[in-house]
Amino acid sequence: MKTQLGRRKTTAFIIDAPTRRPHSPTMFTFDMINGPAGFDPLIILLLAMAVEAYVGEARLVFRFVRHPVVIIGHLIEVLDGKLNREKRSQTDRAVRGFVTVVIVVALCGAAGYAVAWLSRNHPWGWIIEFLLVVSLVAQRALYNAVRRVGSSLQGDNLEQSRDAVSHVVGRDPAQLDSHGIARAAIESLAENFSDGVVAPVFWYVLFGFPGLLVYKAVNTMDSMIGYKTPQYHAFGLSAARIDDIVNIIPARLSGLFIALAAVFVPTANPLKAAKIMLRDAGKHRSLNAGWPEGAMAGALNLALAGPRRYPGRVVKDPWIGDGTAKATHRDIRRALYLYAIACLINAAWVAAIMLIRIDLLP
Repeated sequence: MKTQLGRRKTTAFIIDAPTRRPHSPTMFTFDMINGPAGFDPLIILLLAMAVEAYVGEARLVFRFVRHPVVIIGHLIEVLDGKLNREKRSQTDRAVRGFVTVVIVVALCGAAGYAVAWLSRNHPWGWIIEFLLVVSLVAQRALYNAVRRVGSSLQGDNLEQSRDAVSHVVGRDPAQLDSHGIARAAIESLAENFSDGVVAPVFWYVLFGFPGLLVYKAVNTMDSMIGYKTPQYHAFGLSAARIDDIVNIIPARLSGLFIALAAVFVPTANPLKAAKIMLRDAGKHRSLNAGWPEGAMAGALNLALAGPRRYPGRVVKDPWIGDGTAKATHRDIRRALYLYAIACLINAAWVAAIMLIRIDLLP
């Protein structure tokens, strides 16, 4: 978010558009939405990440206005109801699903561009972008959700643990034992580190707030209509494929960050994290989820994925990692430690790019 602190040329964090322009266009949209007011966008991103890591998403704000993901979800529901009818052929539904993706992406791209333009051209417009970025990067929210699972397991409350894990996984938790609950929480932590933290930051760095909002729209579409069920097998095909594409690089970065984070966690093994990630990532049924999950499994010497039950079906996937499958609340605690360090590494590469942009590094 860009803050208007005046046009003091001695302030390193301010870009005065008429006299100074970024020498390397790290964000491809920067020249299109650059204006005379505000912070460099990467400073907005770092501030938002720091605030969200400390206090979580801006829930107070969204008591009065609808959360952007809720708005996107409502739009997807409307289009799903209008275009995804059972009487239509699979081909027709696939085409209409593609049209849905185009509409949602176009509207979110336009909305993101408008927010970014306001942030660059109005003295206080940066506040809107700042709050939206805080709400769309889920570092603390994910940490808290997984920690609740670990706390419930530590208290030997199996039913409460199943309820807690149901908020972070899509599988049916009713049949999970304590080890299955712990594995599910750790897998979700790894996968959502990519989807909820690294990918939003990655696309913001490349394209600013429009990139972040479009990514969240694609990810939300995949969550809502990307399932391989009779209802969405054709209609959600485009959403699922585009989500795979936009997560290719972030997923691999996520695995790398987890492996690097293992260097700083006494009970983790960075070399094994890299080994298992490279060896087992392809075993996962998802094109991308195996990378962060493989790194997490190797770092903590666990076996993740494997056979699991989803509503209406059982997935018999191979195990990722060659450690123990009997994960416990202690492993959740270790995974959270690893995750927190990985989040810091994710922020560090953004900070490095920002410093290069403002000429504080040679």
